[in-house]
Amino acid sequence: MPSTEKLELREVLKEIKMSRAAFYRMRARGEAPKLIKLPNGQLRCRRSDLDAWWAKHEMSA
Repeated sequence: MPSTEKLELREVLKEIKMSRAAFYRMRARGEAPKLIKLPNGQLRCRRSDLDAWWAKHEMSA
């Protein structure tokens, strides 16, 4: 069963060791992990989406 854990953006940035500015540039290019925007404007990332992003980049490295 896939994880339903939702990570805050700061947690994602810490895990991938990236600044917020660099992350937003990557997101503008369509290369960032999939995010969920909450009604209050905060962003979340499903653990499963972040793990899929890691896997995609492991294969292309």
